[in-house]
Amino acid sequence: MDSLNTIKCLESLKNYIKRQDNSKSFVYFSSIPDICKTEKCILGVDEAGRGPVLGPMVYGIAFCPKSNESILKDLGCADSKQLNEQQRDDIFVNTNQKDYSTESIGWATNVISPNEISTSMLRRTKRSLNEVSMDSAISLIKTAIENGVNVAEIFVDTVGPPEKYQAKLKAIFPSCKVTVAKKADSTYPIVSLASICAKVSRDHALKVWEFRENVEVPEDGFGSGYPGDPVTKRFLRNFEPLFGYSRIVRFSWSTASNQLEENNAVTIEFEEEEEGSEKKVKLASKKMTAFFKSEVPVKKFKRHNFFKERFLEDVIDF
Repeated sequence: MDSLNTIKCLESLKNYIKRQDNSKSFVYFSSIPDICKTEKCILGVDEAGRGPVLGPMVYGIAFCPKSNESILKDLGCADSKQLNEQQRDDIFVNTNQKDYSTESIGWATNVISPNEISTSMLRRTKRSLNEVSMDSAISLIKTAIENGVNVAEIFVDTVGPPEKYQAKLKAIFPSCKVTVAKKADSTYPIVSLASICAKVSRDHALKVWEFRENVEVPEDGFGSGYPGDPVTKRFLRNFEPLFGYSRIVRFSWSTASNQLEENNAVTIEFEEEEEGSEKKVKLASKKMTAFFKSEVPVKKFKRHNFFKERFLEDVIDF
């Protein structure tokens, strides 16, 4: 992995995130220590930012040899919710800089954009937040295994009923011992480290968020992103009446939709296709009208700046 795309400190984390398109999801994988490919490893999974109306949800995994599990306690891994921001940042930096850590520990994150979360939940074939969460966790575990990590045990902070989730993961990873539990980040240090990586990544994703829609952010910012935060509530009162919010907002959240309704946003209704409507038949040969068309290429008109500035895109599939 080249130095430009290697995260070793908070500054390189922020720079890496800034280079990404914040309307799309992305995955970061640290380098994998050689020992993780030869010795049996434990792997933890947790997320950060499931509930906020603003910003991405981040899934994280961390892994290390079972024989070196004591390193996690040396780092100070504990329930990330019980640690303050500075403590989480310090553990994250030490994980990526201390020799005893980099030689035994690897981690990865999937930063799931607000745009993907909202469109998944509102499209015709809906994907619930639980499905988005599980798919992210499963994909990260699969990628770790495909990259050579010798995963023997998996520990996951649950989404939904632990028993169902555990059975699902066991069916996908039959060679691994799987434990899914509530508040796993406060019980298993490897899950705590995964949680810290996810939380630190989300915090800094919000700090470097670039509003491509030219949104004027108030002096007090946009808050934590949680619906109960008064600063976040004030931020949500400002929107474009027709096009709504910028892409930092999860517009599928009732907190956002209620603000739009209560503050006289323009209501739009989309026509639904009638059930049983006939599909157009594809013809093997050209249509008769095709022979009357000019051979000269038709000039394509550029999109108006109004749409470009608001990052509006054509959508043909829901």
